[in-house]
Amino acid sequence: MLDRLRVATPGKKVQGTRLLIAGAVALVAVLAMWLTFAALHPAGYTLFPTDLGVYRDGGLIVRHVSPYYDAKHTYPLYDWTLRVGHNVPLQFTYSPFAAVVFAVVSFVPWSVLPRLSQIGNLLALFAAAYCTMRALGYRDRRVLAGGALLGTSAGLLTEPVFRTMYLGQINLFLMALIIWDLNQPDTPSRRRWKGLATGFAAGIKLVPLIFIPYLLLARKFRQAAMATAGFAGTVALGFIIVPADSTDYWLKGLVFNDGRTGFVGWGGNQSLRAIATRLAGSINSAALPWIVGVVLVTVLGLLCAALFDRAGYPMLGLLTAALVGLLDSPISWDHHWVWVVPGIMVAVHYAVRAWQAGHRRAAFGCAAVAAGMLLVFAPWPGGLWSLRTSGPGNFTHGLIWAGPDSPVKVFVAVGDKPWFLEYHWSGLQVIAGNAYVLAGLALLAILGFIALTSPARARAAEPSPLGEASATA
Repeated sequence: MLDRLRVATPGKKVQGTRLLIAGAVALVAVLAMWLTFAALHPAGYTLFPTDLGVYRDGGLIVRHVSPYYDAKHTYPLYDWTLRVGHNVPLQFTYSPFAAVVFAVVSFVPWSVLPRLSQIGNLLALFAAAYCTMRALGYRDRRVLAGGALLGTSAGLLTEPVFRTMYLGQINLFLMALIIWDLNQPDTPSRRRWKGLATGFAAGIKLVPLIFIPYLLLARKFRQAAMATAGFAGTVALGFIIVPADSTDYWLKGLVFNDGRTGFVGWGGNQSLRAIATRLAGSINSAALPWIVGVVLVTVLGLLCAALFDRAGYPMLGLLTAALVGLLDSPISWDHHWVWVVPGIMVAVHYAVRAWQAGHRRAAFGCAAVAAGMLLVFAPWPGGLWSLRTSGPGNFTHGLIWAGPDSPVKVFVAVGDKPWFLEYHWSGLQVIAGNAYVLAGLALLAILGFIALTSPARARAAEPSPLGEASATA
């Protein structure tokens, strides 16, 4: 199938200027919808920055200026339940290095930080889309900008992006950093430090560690070594700046205590462990199925990712590895799935290429994948088949919010009990409540079929589906 997408038919070209205009119009329209919605609802419907508050408070603790303690003392970062954003109790669950990074963020006044976070996330989304366009081989600046604007517009219509901006999360920043880093040229003379930024990203959130075995299987040993060195550097820096917290996190097993984030079976968690927990009816009963699933997904997924990369499709390889990371991670909150945005862009890219090459069935197939991703990850108001009640701090969008509220506070108090509502989903609730992980498994199956049935030939120079030829046009 990949061979059908290699050569575009000459003469069927989309002008870069038209694409740029289309992208600008689309982004203005989507932003207008966003701002109209925000204007018609209380602030808590579009911005509830609890996660951003955790970042800020963790940074304040590192700086020893936490509002919760006497500034003359040293505060244990992981022994305190932070009360942030409308007095919501949450724990700091990131690495010590992340807290050091957030110490810089904590200098920004809270009066402006949430809105600044939304603007920053919008720019990070555009940067990720722009880097995706470059990774797909585009060089004309109008095409790059136009495609990135369209990708940004589509991203704003997805629940993971909405949720990221709603909570003040950092997923878009890390995704943009990784896409930029791993799509740099492989030649040492041009990009000696390729992989280092991915290691830094893993030092903040551990899930990007999945890219190290991916790089090894793709025979990019220098890049894997740089990613490993970058990650090791973040660990070392944590020990230098916050040694006690680093000891607790890395040497006393706190890093493996994923239960600190809340009930792993909660509907907002869209990972293999979450779906196994919900279907098995308890955390302990789900352990063995989850481990088996992780092994299968990791081996087959990373093998396919490496095949894509070695066949000359690095962006497909990168996205496949990212998908494996989302499925494997014990905790993959809905907002972690922002990787669906470059996924949609790549599917549209190959749909256009197949159409111009005259392969109609392949074009329709790629377009269906793109449309399916947008449909599953769209911010449906309240969620289809939803029993949730909306309101500030409770307002959610998306298919996975099909079930009623999960009593996470009860879980923290009494542990794993059989009355959690996710254990009793049935029918459409099972499908909708696990939509992201089910869609991820379906995507992995499609990618695996393509990778394992297509000849692994190195990509040669090929005309672009949008017909640009100059990086300076």
